[in-house]
Amino acid sequence: MNTRTRVLTGTALAVALGAGAFGAVSASATPAADAAPATAVAVADKKDGPSDKNFTTTTHLTVDAATRAAQAALQAAQAENQKVTVAVVDRNGNTIVTLRGDGAGPQSYESAQRKAFTAVSWNAPTSVLVGRLAQTPNLKDIPGTLFLGGGTPVQANGAPVAGIGVAGAPSGDLDEKFAKAGVDALGK
Repeated sequence: MNTRTRVLTGTALAVALGAGAFGAVSASATPAADAAPATAVAVADKKDGPSDKNFTTTTHLTVDAATRAAQAALQAAQAENQKVTVAVVDRNGNTIVTLRGDGAGPQSYESAQRKAFTAVSWNAPTSVLVGRLAQTPNLKDIPGTLFLGGGTPVQANGAPVAGIGVAGAPSGDLDEKFAKAGVDALGK
């Protein structure tokens, strides 16, 4: 090869390598907008499939069931001429459905959600939890909670899977009575 051919070949090779490296850097610098996020993949045991100690199964209310429970609680309140808001949250405290009854006060919306969250968090009616405040007054400082009667957990096999909170009636006892009507509707 003569010198000119070696220089041209070397230059072409350098340009090709440089373009490849630049493409690789720019490709890794800005991910594609439609790229799927990375996900963990479980390694399957050759005999039995995925190892049971790495997974858990949970029960969740469907949107239809949560709506049915909220409507039953709201209807129980309306039957007694009470203007309330009903909230149903999942096991993690995320709101599934909230129904604000006609004429319910503006404070009732957030109060119902917080009562439902409190009930599912401790797997106990909020009226029971109010009694625990005397022994542990700092419980009320936990964000998102409300220790007033009116919240009740929804259980499956003794474990909390949701919470129903009602707010707006003149007493926590009434609110809780309506929340229990929502839980009872799930058993029908």
